[in-house]
Amino acid sequence: MNEHQDFSAAPSAAECADFFEQIVFFIDNELAEADCDDVRRHLDSCNPCLEKYDLQRTMKAVVARSCTEHAPTELRDKVMLRLQQVRVEITTTEADFTVAGAV
Repeated sequence: MNEHQDFSAAPSAAECADFFEQIVFFIDNELAEADCDDVRRHLDSCNPCLEKYDLQRTMKAVVARSCTEHAPTELRDKVMLRLQQVRVEITTTEADFTVAGAV
């Protein structure tokens, strides 16, 4: 982020776009501390970005929670069967190309 950014003025659309890109990294604690401070100050002064931040944080929490749920057995069996079918199709296709190239 820009070290000399004026956080007292209303943020421009370009500034908001820059910060929005940083929000995901901020949520995941993947920013340097100085950049985290910049993002916090921006969020304190920009309601639209704060709303986007809240939405991103909520979505990440829902996805994380959903990833711990197990698929029903019937669905899992269907997916595993389809994966096996695709593997067979790929293997058959590769074998056809190998035979055709040997001729």
